[in-house]
Amino acid sequence: METNILEILIKKRGGKKLSKSEIEFLIKGYTEGSIPDYQFSALLMAIYFQGMDFEETTHLTKAMLNSGKTLYLSDINKPKIDKHSTGGVGDKVSLILAPLLASCGICVPMISGRSLGHTGGTLDKLESIPGLRTDLSLKEFHNQLKRIGLGIIGQTEEIAPADKKIYALRDVTATVESIPLISASIMSKKLSEDLDGLVLDVKFGNGAFMKDYKEARSLALYMVQIGKRFGVKTVAVLTNMNNPLGQYIGNSLEVMEAIECLKGNCPDDLMEVTFALAEVALKIGRINGGRYLLLKKIKNNEALNKFREMIEYQSGDTKVIDDYKRLPVAKMSVIYPAPENGYIKDIDTFLLGVLGNRLGAGRLKKDDKIDHGCGFRIYKKTGDFVKKGEPLIEIFSDDEDRLQNVLKEMPRVFFITPKRVTKRVLIREIIS
Repeated sequence: METNILEILIKKRGGKKLSKSEIEFLIKGYTEGSIPDYQFSALLMAIYFQGMDFEETTHLTKAMLNSGKTLYLSDINKPKIDKHSTGGVGDKVSLILAPLLASCGICVPMISGRSLGHTGGTLDKLESIPGLRTDLSLKEFHNQLKRIGLGIIGQTEEIAPADKKIYALRDVTATVESIPLISASIMSKKLSEDLDGLVLDVKFGNGAFMKDYKEARSLALYMVQIGKRFGVKTVAVLTNMNNPLGQYIGNSLEVMEAIECLKGNCPDDLMEVTFALAEVALKIGRINGGRYLLLKKIKNNEALNKFREMIEYQSGDTKVIDDYKRLPVAKMSVIYPAPENGYIKDIDTFLLGVLGNRLGAGRLKKDDKIDHGCGFRIYKKTGDFVKKGEPLIEIFSDDEDRLQNVLKEMPRVFFITPKRVTKRVLIREIIS
């Protein structure tokens, strides 16, 4: 019997389970173009509201994985381990972690994404480095991994092309926060990399897609089990996203901060998350040394040099490492000062991500261009004491109207109280 897209939409809208063949039909049709955006958007919304069980999600992951080619890295005699984050505001961990792990003898074949919803994308950040390519072919990527053990690229037409199309559509149809869709998106990319292990940074809190810890934990369990089903050792680290991570938000600003971290100058929260994920990766790869080894690779500049090598291999300007003026940082900025004395009770990290998009750091529509130079510098986090008039945040943009409009929103971002506030625990749980 011929499969009918309308019948499938009605079936999922009613909360019924889709078969393996129906899911394969949907993914094949959308990838090839026979199913248009408007119908697939309806499917995404139906999945968002009705969900998918684990079996459906596994079929969806496999169909998306099989929509393209996969890497074969058996000729690289190193543990092959990647990391993925479910998305956070100011999350530039991949830019630090990948070269750090590569300097420890791990091959890191990282296939990353672009901005999604209110969160930034690793590719958009990397592409703020003049000339840097993220569109390597599988052959180019393989050769680079063989030579330097490190690469960060995007999804080409070869790698999970179904996810590339669906990812962009989810971003502009308010269907991001769905456990099956997030799981299949992440795991289809990662399973194409011929990995020995995968470390997942699953975020929860007001700046994450999963606001609730229990929801984030469910997502982590889904992905760990999918990894197990496909024979990849997968560990999830649940991390708090009620604060922006690090001091900077915005593409070139976050690249600058990542480079500083590789030079040994890193905010405590950003380094805590990076080290927690790195230590898990070392254990999966059976590499001894733990935190001591990681600190050593930063101190002797081996991690920084790996990042330099990656930039060079991907045609980027390596001089940005020593000269941040070569990065496209906005020349105009304005500071929002604390309106009163007190402790930072809360930061609306989600709103901060949305405001970053308004500046141009992310996308509001599918084909929007990114402004690599705009963003924020955060001076105070939850639990910090602040005096009236002290800087809370600096806003960067070369568009005066956007700058002033975002400045007006800042009283909705920071909440100050006279009572002392306990700082939040960053690393909540590790699931293996």
